[in-house]
Amino acid sequence: MNKKKLLFLSGTRADFGKMKSLIALCEANENLEVFIFVTGMHMSEKYGNTFEEIRKEGYKNIFLSKNHDALHHMDLMLAKTIEEFSSYARELAPDMIVVHGDRLEALAGAMVGAFNNILVAHIEGGEISGTIDESVRHAISKLAHLHFVANEEAKKRLVQMGEEMASIFVIGSPDFDIIVKNKTNLEFVKNYYGITFERYALSLFHPVTTEYETLQEQSKAYCEALVASKKNYVVIYPNNDLGTDLLLADIEYYFRGNPHFKIFPSLRFEYFSVLLKHAEFIIGNSSAGVREAIFYPTLAINVGNRQRNRTRDTPWIQNVPATQEAILGALQKSKALAKEPNRSLYGDGKSSERFVSILLQERLWSRAIQKQFVDA
Repeated sequence: MNKKKLLFLSGTRADFGKMKSLIALCEANENLEVFIFVTGMHMSEKYGNTFEEIRKEGYKNIFLSKNHDALHHMDLMLAKTIEEFSSYARELAPDMIVVHGDRLEALAGAMVGAFNNILVAHIEGGEISGTIDESVRHAISKLAHLHFVANEEAKKRLVQMGEEMASIFVIGSPDFDIIVKNKTNLEFVKNYYGITFERYALSLFHPVTTEYETLQEQSKAYCEALVASKKNYVVIYPNNDLGTDLLLADIEYYFRGNPHFKIFPSLRFEYFSVLLKHAEFIIGNSSAGVREAIFYPTLAINVGNRQRNRTRDTPWIQNVPATQEAILGALQKSKALAKEPNRSLYGDGKSSERFVSILLQERLWSRAIQKQFVDA
């Protein structure tokens, strides 16, 4: 097989954590040449300039986009990302573009690939959440030529969407590769970030763009509930979707200066996973609460509608509306919830090996660029 150029696109701390194990194993293979286009939140000083974490990994070919953090409208950010990524992709001429999940940066990458006859591989398509993220994820799937999904449920949904069975590969969630192999010590992580709490919970609350009109009310209820609980929290900034400025303002108003709260723009994924493993619980509306948390398992309180269709009440997850009363009720109940492992849904730590094995199949590269809708 001739050496293939793979162009990974990363726009957030989250998607980099998901793709990191794939990138590392691909770069170690002599038949694959890896390039990484870094954009979005990575380039924002507000979120900690997380492109530096990518640089520290020592990858050979990293391209840093220009900082366009000043653009607050997601459609304008999408347009800017398409313009810059298209220019880079045309110059590089990759054999494949690899994107992850449901962010606008991934949509930009899929659009550039589709319109320039470049194979697009989508990581973790076929999943549901219930907000605009879900629509974006499905749009990416319809543009992508190859699908590397977490489980059979996701595969089934893609088949329902008219995707060809032969284009869908169940590999598990790549971030679980890192979680399974992570040997980092909790005390090291606490010292690294200056966290002095003996017991703590994690808080990640993101804006739901389709609920912007009620976001201020939701944020106020969320913050006031956490303050009233008198528990210790490690708080991580929300992502940069529409409404993030409202949430950041409330973080500053309610949490900054309160000794029960330690606030970070971002955390390195390996260190975040250690904190998640040892947390009393995770609260908010991050996918980490309904995915990574179940591996340990760590109890989760899922607030509002952002992950509405992604999870249901289980012994380790509570789903509650974004009201102060409901959140406080869940916090009181969390101590009594049973903790039992549930590690079968998202992988066994071997996703990257499966991914590379599939990429090394000669027939994969002869697939037709023109997609066809497959009727059920």
